[in-house]
Amino acid sequence: MWMEKLFGGVLELETPIGPRFLDLNFFERVRLLWTFRHFLSLPQQVLRPSELRLIDRLANENRFVAKSAIAEHDRPVIGRVERQHAPSGSDGLLIGGQGDETPGLAAQDGLERAA
Repeated sequence: MWMEKLFGGVLELETPIGPRFLDLNFFERVRLLWTFRHFLSLPQQVLRPSELRLIDRLANENRFVAKSAIAEHDRPVIGRVERQHAPSGSDGLLIGGQGDETPGLAAQDGLERAA
């Protein structure tokens, strides 16, 4: 199973509109395989800032894959990122603004702590 995930795995993101799947290159798969080596699902709060930036970058690059394409090609899911529901008025994916240096997921964590 590790080999299938290494050569064709995708990352699942939990969003308010349902699960979304991100396509990854080889090195991104290696990094995320290590992150999810003992877990099928992790909340975003336990991810490192560099992992959060990677996920934000992938989402910004619009590297989403249709669920039907995953089932058709039998692509395994490396892991699932459980996201907290975003404050009202947000799309639920990214919180940081265009010029904001803070990654969206990390910024969301800070907003939840302040509340």
